[in-house]
Amino acid sequence: MAEPLLAPPTVPTFYFIGVTTGYSSSKRMFPAWMEALRRPEVVWQGIDLAIHDDPARYRVVVEHIRKEPLALGALVTTHKIDLLAACRDLFDELGPYARITDEVSSIAKDDGKLVGRATDPVAGGLSLDAILGADYFARTGGEVLLLGAGGSAVALSLHLLQKQRPGDRPRRLVVINRSAGRLERLAQMVAGFPSDIEFEFVQNADPARNDALLAAMPPGTLVVNATGMGKDTPGSPLTDTAIFPERATAWELNYRGELGFLRQAQAQQTARNLTVADGWDYFIHGWSQVISHVLHVAIDPPLLARLSELAAAVR
Repeated sequence: MAEPLLAPPTVPTFYFIGVTTGYSSSKRMFPAWMEALRRPEVVWQGIDLAIHDDPARYRVVVEHIRKEPLALGALVTTHKIDLLAACRDLFDELGPYARITDEVSSIAKDDGKLVGRATDPVAGGLSLDAILGADYFARTGGEVLLLGAGGSAVALSLHLLQKQRPGDRPRRLVVINRSAGRLERLAQMVAGFPSDIEFEFVQNADPARNDALLAAMPPGTLVVNATGMGKDTPGSPLTDTAIFPERATAWELNYRGELGFLRQAQAQQTARNLTVADGWDYFIHGWSQVISHVLHVAIDPPLLARLSELAAAVR
């Protein structure tokens, strides 16, 4: 890690912990958001870490935020699970979702305490509900295919598990991931929630097999790229010969990068009658949730709409 990233801040600083933070729209939107929130003195600082980085490097970053008075807090992406695993003892308090999911996407200070929260169950849930509408699974008979078992997949699973209306819950949810550890972790969380959703966990790194699993899903299935591929790493979890179920909803959680999965879905949008969405709204909800926590400001729907307009102007 470059030493200047860890120099003591001289002005109030909000950190963005990611992989390629300099390419994020947040860098351009942040000053406009701070003006709108009447906190123009707060600056944005990106910290890039390798995927599954050395735990010691996560600790350096969290200790820096903890000890520096002008380090206000951070938004964490990609590293949400690994960071908490490496730094749990450095937090004075964890929010309920952070304890359930074992991940942290928001690092804030509250009365001298370092507080970690998981905001994705709320941010991802708001975005998903807007895409699907009410009673989606009752209307379509679709199921869910989650490509990836990282923090976003955990958050979306938790959101669906907590749905009260039967029509808003899928009959079956299939999760595919390259490594067994993330699948086991998600399975443990799911086991703590009594639910009528049938979960299936598949360890696989072969895109061709992902194609076959996708083809076996029923019409109306929600297909989510939660792998980070197309942004943090190149490619797509599917091949270009993959066939989406008819009337499926394809959700690419990324909004920037090469977006291979999004391109594959868009190529079939008309022929397969697909609903296709990217991760822009997820991005807006995620940032607004964390900024609200870190700066201790309330963001109501009219203010959120204004922030969304400002972000769109610099997208």
